[in-house]
Amino acid sequence: MANKKPAPKTKQRKASPAKLWVEGARLRTLPLAVAPVLVGWGAAASIQSFKPALAWLALAVALFLQIGVNYANDYSDGIRGTDEFRVGPLRLTGSKSVRPELVKYAAFGFFGLAAVAGLAIVLITGFWWLLAVGAAAIVAAWFYTGGKSPYGYAGLGELAVFLFFGLVATMGTAYIQIGSFDANSLFGGAAVGLFASAVLMINNIRDIDQDVLAGKRTLAVKVGKKWAKSYFFAMLWLPFAVLLFFPYLYPATFFAWLAVLFVLPATLIAATAKSPRELILVLKLTSFAALTFGIFFGYGLAVVNFSL
Repeated sequence: MANKKPAPKTKQRKASPAKLWVEGARLRTLPLAVAPVLVGWGAAASIQSFKPALAWLALAVALFLQIGVNYANDYSDGIRGTDEFRVGPLRLTGSKSVRPELVKYAAFGFFGLAAVAGLAIVLITGFWWLLAVGAAAIVAAWFYTGGKSPYGYAGLGELAVFLFFGLVATMGTAYIQIGSFDANSLFGGAAVGLFASAVLMINNIRDIDQDVLAGKRTLAVKVGKKWAKSYFFAMLWLPFAVLLFFPYLYPATFFAWLAVLFVLPATLIAATAKSPRELILVLKLTSFAALTFGIFFGYGLAVVNFSL
């Protein structure tokens, strides 16, 4: 009887400390932070309420939170052993490239930077209730994989991503400039939130076998690979259902259909992939689709009051 080969461990790669930290920040995920803010910018500009200082502060909050989440997940998954046999880019903690406590400090450092930017927004606008929203975002970021009962291990990750990197980020960006909630940021936030959820779903489909072994009950693990892919395809294409009628009111939002150039190959590769590594490209394509959609949807909203 032949011995089964153990799953390959994450390869140790020699790299400078700076490069390790940059890679650990997972910069390829930053489009998911940028896209909702751009839509929020467009929503504010569509009614001539764009305020540059607040707009840039909102972007800072989103970027710092995203990097903080990435380091927090690296730390929490690493100390649990979830990343021991993962497929994909290096993880600082799981690969033992960096001491775990340093990764945790980095996570809280970026959460702190997000909090400072958020506090500046509150001081400028006087919307003190936003402090509770910011605190909720940081708590959600940490307890996705942190704490004794992380909700990311209970299949709730996609919902949290949809809320915080979709609706909250987009509507919050628009609200601090407009002073009220508006429909454009709601629908736009739902669209980019679906893209963000799709990125997490395909990531979890890629890691499904390792997550089963690690006891990480993601939504993909709970429903199985076949249904998980169906959910992924729905998340990937539903943003275009949101987009469908917008060009009638905001003609330049039509350019957001350019995101299909990334969505089509992502769909084909995900549907035919035979190995987890093939899904890494799907993850990148989906992230670029989110950014493309955010850029052109936000642009389309913004130029309604200006000449093209």
